[in-house]
Amino acid sequence: MVRHTISLPDPMSHYIDLQVSSGQYGNVSEYIRDLIRKDQEQKQLAINELRNLLDKAEASGISQMSMGEIRERARKRAGL
Repeated sequence: MVRHTISLPDPMSHYIDLQVSSGQYGNVSEYIRDLIRKDQEQKQLAINELRNLLDKAEASGISQMSMGEIRERARKRAGL
């Protein structure tokens, strides 16, 4: 295990202390590890979503519309 030292403004430090004192976490390290795990999960979900969108786009094939038609359709969908 690697030890890291960080500096936090007082309001953030107080917030962390509140999270620990609520009993939800045993100590500051548990809270920070939980935040990092949640961040990793969120980023992985975003990557998976992007991959799914790319797969759908690729599976949809090549459009027969011109670039102008595609732009116009996108503008209409966006309400512009």
